[in-house]
Amino acid sequence: MQKLPFLGWENCIQLNNSQIELVVTADVGPRIIHFGFAGDKNVFGTIPSHLGRTSDAEWRNYGGHRFWLAPEQQPRTYYPDNQPVTVENHGSFVRFISPVETTTRTQKTLDVALAPAEAKVTVTHTVQNLNPWAVELAPWALSVMAQGGTAVFPLPPRGNHQNNLQPTGHLVTWAYTNMADPRWTWGEQFILLRQDPNAITPQKIGGNNTAGWLGYVRDGRFFLKTFAPHNLQATYPDHNSSAELYTDANIMELESLAPLVQLDPNATASHTETWQLFNNVPTPQNNADVVAHLLPKLKE
Repeated sequence: MQKLPFLGWENCIQLNNSQIELVVTADVGPRIIHFGFAGDKNVFGTIPSHLGRTSDAEWRNYGGHRFWLAPEQQPRTYYPDNQPVTVENHGSFVRFISPVETTTRTQKTLDVALAPAEAKVTVTHTVQNLNPWAVELAPWALSVMAQGGTAVFPLPPRGNHQNNLQPTGHLVTWAYTNMADPRWTWGEQFILLRQDPNAITPQKIGGNNTAGWLGYVRDGRFFLKTFAPHNLQATYPDHNSSAELYTDANIMELESLAPLVQLDPNATASHTETWQLFNNVPTPQNNADVVAHLLPKLKE
């Protein structure tokens, strides 16, 4: 762990081991603004015009990985997290604590724990309700990925007609979702979505992610995020979506969501993701490619 200037911010925290490195902003956010193999390129995407900015009155994307609260609402979700955060070294993990949001009266915390010698990190997102009343919300983890890659969204287990008369999954679309857009590949076991810097319109889907993972492959690097599989006994935001993909001309977002809760005063809710990086993985073009090249990495 070391403090250093990075991408225009004077106060950032770098964490690394022999395999990977990440950088978290402490002047704003917090945002995990960089993640990659040691000495290698960033698998996250950033917004150049936002880098290094502080104290803005409006919300800034910045890029990297952020922590939001679902369901998405304006202005609640878009609280401008543009102030310095508190950093605590707990030995096995580093904690980043945002200031209390003045309009929502909630406070967000990120706990970041690197594996000692693996390309693996665990990120725990915790929100505390500081209102004198209960608030309905769900922790929501969003990773902005670099341009030009392909995202993978696993579908629920497949089966035959005779033994599966009732539906096992659902797909959620937005008003701007165009299923005929060439960036989509609709496979039997997986949905693929390509990030295209020349795209005109955004695309988004959500669904019940019973596999508990999302992936992104770009330039041979496979970013895998895992999280708790969809809980059939719980209710999630966005028509019961536990995972979502979003893309536009600038970015791809891999998003996982916790169940909705009625969070009592002073109570907390948490959502944990584990990230892994794999090298020399070809970009999948279809269902067979995911089975051949990505699924063996999940078993590792």
